[in-house]
Amino acid sequence: MAKPPFSLEGYKVPGATDTEQGRPYDERETNRAWENFLTFGDLRRENAPVRGVIEESWQRSVQSGVNAHCKGSNLVASPDDLYELRLKNDDLLGSSAETFRRVAEVLGDAATMVVITDRNGVVLDVGGDQRTIDAGHDIRLEVGAAWGETVTGTNGIGTALITGKPVHVHAAEHFSEGIKAWTCVGSPIRSPIDGSIIGIVDFSGPQAIFHRHNVALAVVAANHIELALSEKIRIERMQLLEASISRMPGMNSADGVVILDRFGRVVHHNDMASVRWRRIAQSQDLSIGTQLLPSSDGFLARELANGLPEELREQRIEPLVVDGVVKGAMLVLASRPRVNLAVSQMSPTAHAALMSAKDAIVGCSEALLQTVEKVERAALGRTAILLEGETGVGKELFARLVHAASQKTGKEPFVALNCGAVSKELLGGELFGHAPGAFTGATREGRPGRFEFANGGVLSLDEIGEMPLDLQPYLLRVLEERAVYRLGDSKPRPVDVRLVASTNRNLKQEVAEGRFRKDLYFRIGVVKFIIPPLRERLGDVEVLIDHFNRQFAATYSTEPLRFEAATMELLRRYSWPGNVRELRNLIENLVLMTLTGIVTPRDLPEDFREAAAQPLQARSPAEDGPGSRGDEIARFDEMERRAIERAVANAGGNIAAAAEKLGLSRATLYRKLHQYRSRS
Repeated sequence: MAKPPFSLEGYKVPGATDTEQGRPYDERETNRAWENFLTFGDLRRENAPVRGVIEESWQRSVQSGVNAHCKGSNLVASPDDLYELRLKNDDLLGSSAETFRRVAEVLGDAATMVVITDRNGVVLDVGGDQRTIDAGHDIRLEVGAAWGETVTGTNGIGTALITGKPVHVHAAEHFSEGIKAWTCVGSPIRSPIDGSIIGIVDFSGPQAIFHRHNVALAVVAANHIELALSEKIRIERMQLLEASISRMPGMNSADGVVILDRFGRVVHHNDMASVRWRRIAQSQDLSIGTQLLPSSDGFLARELANGLPEELREQRIEPLVVDGVVKGAMLVLASRPRVNLAVSQMSPTAHAALMSAKDAIVGCSEALLQTVEKVERAALGRTAILLEGETGVGKELFARLVHAASQKTGKEPFVALNCGAVSKELLGGELFGHAPGAFTGATREGRPGRFEFANGGVLSLDEIGEMPLDLQPYLLRVLEERAVYRLGDSKPRPVDVRLVASTNRNLKQEVAEGRFRKDLYFRIGVVKFIIPPLRERLGDVEVLIDHFNRQFAATYSTEPLRFEAATMELLRRYSWPGNVRELRNLIENLVLMTLTGIVTPRDLPEDFREAAAQPLQARSPAEDGPGSRGDEIARFDEMERRAIERAVANAGGNIAAAAEKLGLSRATLYRKLHQYRSRS
């Protein structure tokens, strides 16, 4: 029999008698029953002094192949795996910190350690009496060790996980011989969302510490942790609801709204959602806690629609951003079906291409989503479409959306040509093709042009404002007659081509100044869309940063960057004259050049910082003077101070959680808090 791991001399240990159903705990009889169980496979007599919950656990331990003579856990997570586990259970650890402190006060100098585990019984944190914690290393009752029943047999942690109820295991009741000098009490911690077990709080120590009230204390501790989790979830739920309010304009009052958290679970839905749900998704109920989206450790996938159940994928879904991070999503069950007959008649290949084209347009702002919906609707016709917008807004992505939304088979061609990238002499041949020997340099065989290559599909002409005036009548003729004439050839070749033209110029002004034909302008602009610039897409900067951050981290095999709150504030306030392309290039640069993995304002290019700070100053040139630089720094500090205070408040005063959200170390956050508070 194993010796006690430590002496109890000098400890104040409450004495107790373990009774259940009037039967006292007898260590000698329990050990004899254990030996009989190992030898014969049962207790050998009906009145053996072993509780039913213990006998059942012994049986499970044998079935799992647990070594009855082991000295504790033999499975310990690696540092990397432990880091991932703690990160995954950050909410649980943050919510249990205050309970740990209070329990330590209640226990005083009793020889007891407090243990918190994840849903699989892996120890995430320990606290309480230091001598007991040190003794726990002898049996691997330590951070990272697995204490499920299949690993260590009957014990307070593993058995509570299996039974789903508070369990005390007193000394000889343990299955493994090496831990029979210990007593432990485990109580499940349940998720406030769906009631599932997310961890165990356990009190462990030498067998002499056992007292019946320890079971009640473990239950109270678990309840306190659950209450803290409930409060955290309530705060996050309110933040998600606030974030969803900005998405409400343009919605129909009869639309159903479902709010999902960062784990893809339903945290709120309105009454209309229940009505719509019964008609759309009959495979499962719409209830709080239902998981509709897959989530990796609290991070939703970027392609939200692809993660939804099949019957919901045509519904509108948008990410919800809180403090620069995607913390959930809003699913809109529209009162008017968004799926039209043309879309429903698409082949699977065409439908997949459409979903891919929509996923490529990253953003959740109302301005962007409305444009996407209108372009998708316009794509069902056959007339030409004109896309106007600043450089870098993503006009080609919208041209590809037109192509994807207008397909039937998924095999229709998409042909693109940048009119500004081809010389005037060659542009005609590129567009319309040429007959053999039509001009100097022409091939002997002749060749088709882009119109013929695009027959049956879409031709995208970027920078159409760069097209020479003398070629514009030829383009107009093709559009009017739906036939192309190769240069040097009088034979018409019928073509069925959908034209999508795009430009960053003001074509109406170009017409007024004689640089673009009015008749062609009206022909290509029957349906016209202005792609919104990034500065008008509320909330999309954060979403795009997250998207490109993950994309380039995967490309260069690095961890995604973390952004300080002050950095995110500068990124939000910048006007982005280069739009999405400029933001993409900046994030790629930061992924390659940032050494610490944390982006501070100093990591941003100097000209960017100056331009981003300008809207904050809102000063006239006359105000520039010796004090202007100081004013800029003061405003920057004030912006950082507010971001820090908001993060600490949202974390309920938990400095570790706030530091994690801000991308700072705890020491740095404490220093900044002291710095700003000393000024106030």
